[in-house]
Amino acid sequence: MEQQFPGNNPPLAGMTHAVTAPLTALVLTGGGARAAYQVGALQAILAILDPNKSPRFENPFPIVCGSSAGAINATAYACRAAHPHAALRRLQKIWRGLHTGNVYRSDPVGVFGNGLRWLGMLTFGWALQGLRDNAPKSLLDNRPLAKLLCGSIDFPNLQHNLRKGHLHGLAITASSYTSGNHLTFYQSSGPLDAWKGRQRYAIEEAITLDHLMASSAIPFVFPAARLSLGKKWEWCGDGSMRQLAPISPAIHLGADRVLVISTSAHGDDAEQVDSMHQSDQYPTLAQIGGHALSDIFIDGLSIDLERITRINTLLESVPPGVQLNTGVKKIDVLTISPSKSIDEIALKHLNFMPKSVRAFLRVLGVSGRPGKESGGLLASFLLFESAYTGELIELAFNDVMTRQEEIKAFFYGEVNE
Repeated sequence: MEQQFPGNNPPLAGMTHAVTAPLTALVLTGGGARAAYQVGALQAILAILDPNKSPRFENPFPIVCGSSAGAINATAYACRAAHPHAALRRLQKIWRGLHTGNVYRSDPVGVFGNGLRWLGMLTFGWALQGLRDNAPKSLLDNRPLAKLLCGSIDFPNLQHNLRKGHLHGLAITASSYTSGNHLTFYQSSGPLDAWKGRQRYAIEEAITLDHLMASSAIPFVFPAARLSLGKKWEWCGDGSMRQLAPISPAIHLGADRVLVISTSAHGDDAEQVDSMHQSDQYPTLAQIGGHALSDIFIDGLSIDLERITRINTLLESVPPGVQLNTGVKKIDVLTISPSKSIDEIALKHLNFMPKSVRAFLRVLGVSGRPGKESGGLLASFLLFESAYTGELIELAFNDVMTRQEEIKAFFYGEVNE
């Protein structure tokens, strides 16, 4: 499949055959409200690749993959892939205009209602059948998010972009509570055999609102969504759970190189941030919950990046002319992640949240004090307020612009002849 994307080298003089650019995949990880960071990063990338904002600028990411909140960004972008700048303007408008009530109920009944029902079930549920039958499904009610996505994403346009060649494939992930399997739902522009691994299955079908609600259903926080898998139904939750190989869907869709936009720091920088705050106090529920969510969202990516690095090193050591029948290929990967602690940014914006939500977070142990015991990590996932998301967009834009040469080298590298 021939592709012409920004970063293609022009054909050499005298060449009579086409030059095919590597297929570039965009992988967007999860992270709740932290996913606003991805929008700023993408805006900066487009600014670097197309500084004049040409109306004929082609989508630089023929393959788009996402999980959890990243699945929402990925699908919104893919559905407008024919016009990348317009797609990012739309995403920025949504994230910069966001308020907590647009994502989950933030009124006192919506916030504390489920908690009171849980308390009643724990206290009297053993004796009252009615309480057991009406047990709450999650801490928060995210039905407002479904309404927001319905009005923001043109799902039928996805197939149009695939058919017209503006996009090669979209994949989003979810985790089944029913079977314990990790599921990848995908749409592609041409025939593609579904893949599977150990408790990992790929399913080709049209991406819908239900898939996004399932993929973004943070465990315990938001309710699971029921998805039809052939002749059966399964309850599915956040796509970052059990995601041992986040980059795998992109590779299966044919990617030769992958750009990952993470919502958490990785490597040595992450370790330095962790070591800055230490406390002898017993961890609060907010600390434990934030740590658990952080592990869900970033551990799989770190492991997958290490695995790809090892494979690339092995392939580079093979002598020229030697053919390996291993079914693997070298994958160039570039990772973009925050240069500052998003947890600390979240703490600065706690007062923008509705009073009922702030009260709920205080019950869990979130405070405005600096340090890991503040519960800022948990707050950073749930703080869907424009002041916070706007700062994350600006942080990401600046982070990427400081890496312009690296971005250009990634896109303007060698092409396959």
